[in-house]
Amino acid sequence: MTGKVVDLEQKFGGFSDHWRPRVAAQLNGQDVRLVKVQGVFPWHSHPEAEEMFLVWKGRFRVEFRDRVETLGPGQFIVVPRGVEHRTAADEEAQVMIFEPSEVINTGDAPISDFTAPSGQTI
Repeated sequence: MTGKVVDLEQKFGGFSDHWRPRVAAQLNGQDVRLVKVQGVFPWHSHPEAEEMFLVWKGRFRVEFRDRVETLGPGQFIVVPRGVEHRTAADEEAQVMIFEPSEVINTGDAPISDFTAPSGQTI
């Protein structure tokens, strides 16, 4: 995965399921994950890690208890460690996530259908 050009259009075209991040690259203990989203993800936090969400295509929301941030293509947001949030998209969006490799996508929320297998690559 390292030292090679990553074609995001090709990578996002390689899967169709929602809320199942795929690792496209790794660097310095971090994953670059690609995910397709639609609907609303459960409330959760990551006590030990920040997350960065970068929108590639579509519109994507990060909801906090006190506000909602809506992002479009080319925009990103960093969610601070320990801050409760949930993500959502009314229509399918394609998003890159940058976070430590050991982070579970549902954070401190109970295991559910949203909990993705770790280490899936694309």
